[in-house]
Amino acid sequence: MSSVFTKIIAGDLPGHFVWKDEQAVAFMTIQPTRPGHVLVVPRAEVDHWDDLDPELVSHLFLVSQKISHALKKAYPARRVGLMVAGLEVPHTHIHLVPLDSMADLSLENARHAQGDELAEAAQRIRAELQALGHAEAAQL
Repeated sequence: MSSVFTKIIAGDLPGHFVWKDEQAVAFMTIQPTRPGHVLVVPRAEVDHWDDLDPELVSHLFLVSQKISHALKKAYPARRVGLMVAGLEVPHTHIHLVPLDSMADLSLENARHAQGDELAEAAQRIRAELQALGHAEAAQL
């Protein structure tokens, strides 16, 4: 059975994307802990991140690093936190969260975000990615 992320990637469910390439996508989560909370997701539907091919793991972390640079500009914070939890959806995903405290990374603090808020956040992040020269954001 397809995960909700597979359905978002396929366009069967709406998503506010900030990155697309042949191996990975990144989009806004509908349950952000902070504004700017992004998920980096492989196109391959693999439940456990430690089952991914090493090359794909490397790619996901490089994409996460590039998006983190844009997040720092779009949502200034002390750090951009990175977390791989995997209990919410059985499809590997990396959480990127602008944070000022460890509580900002807690999924227990997540709230439901509306489409307009997600669209505006995605546009802010895409603009920063484009300013950094990343064509993977320009094509969206």
